[in-house]
Amino acid sequence: MDADLKALEKKLTNLVSLCSDLRNENAQLRLDLTASKSDALALQANMAEAGERIVALMETLP
Repeated sequence: MDADLKALEKKLTNLVSLCSDLRNENAQLRLDLTASKSDALALQANMAEAGERIVALMETLP
């Protein structure tokens, strides 16, 4: 019985540790996602600006 309780305690400790690790990883992934979204918006703005410049250059061509 004592061995069963120790085994259960070890499993619970591992589970709590795993949950903590996953929570930390999830928080980091959320930060990474936010940064990626910000980068994507900046790239979209750059693409739009580049498109406007190309159109402006094409209008100056004979």
